Amino acid sequence: MDPNETHQSPHPGHIESGAPLADASGSVAPAWHTVVLIVGIGMLSVEGARELSGPNANAIDSHRLTTYVTTVGSELLMLGWVYLGMRLRKIPFRSLFGDLSGGVNSLFLDFGIAIMFWIGSFVVLGFIGLTWTLTEMALKHQSLLSPDGKPVAVSDPAQQHLIHTLSALAPSNGREIAAWALVCIMAGLVEELVFRGYFQRQFAAWSRGAVAGGVVFSSLLFGAAHGYQGIRNMVLLSVFGALFSLLAIFRRNLRAGIFAHAWHDFAIGLLLAFVKSRHLI
Repeated sequence: MDPNETHQSPHPGHIESGAPLADASGSVAPAWHTVVLIVGIGMLSVEGARELSGPNANAIDSHRLTTYVTTVGSELLMLGWVYLGMRLRKIPFRSLFGDLSGGVNSLFLDFGIAIMFWIGSFVVLGFIGLTWTLTEMALKHQSLLSPDGKPVAVSDPAQQHLIHTLSALAPSNGREIAAWALVCIMAGLVEELVFRGYFQRQFAAWSRGAVAGGVVFSSLLFGAAHGYQGIRNMVLLSVFGALFSLLAIFRRNLRAGIFAHAWHDFAIGLLLAFVKSRHLI
């Protein structure tokens, strides 16, 4: 064999199990498979917005564990569908994780990077959220100061309703905290595999190998999947998704993102539970 000849994979679109996540050489599933998954995520987002934003939101407190089980079930359904699509293309499912070589040292490094990423992303999202609020106030000709020079409390009914809705999902006892931890671990694992693994590669392939296309479209879909949180938070979560995509490309695997995603959901749940227990919301 000519040493300068490029090795061709025996399967179209084949991706090696340790391939970096920036590799956009081929799609990981048939186009129809991806379209079905997008439609399914859209339907779940709309249904979530209907249930959590409507009159049924008040019933969450009494059926919290049931909501947790339903959430895990939907996550597993997504993961199973992704597995099926990759099997149709004869691509190893483990390739979605990226390059996990490096042993224990690499594991701890990813954990440390996940912590720094989580803190840094809060700064970025906080800045965007503040800019959004100030822009809204300027458009509505509202002032940050009252006539006597004191700060004016910014009240957004939509955001207040969202906080009350999310606080209803927060655990309130030891059993629910344990269940919430499992939900967060599952969400961190599955959503990173689906959005930063499957969709990011698929959209990059559809963008003729442009990694930026994979990042942008997978991030927009990630934000759209959280319809129950309203337009503002969907935009912020799209940015959050883009940051997770960049982290995956930087680390060439999903491990740091899975750590940060699971920890973020768990910490927010505990924070809301604490605030609710003190009757601050």
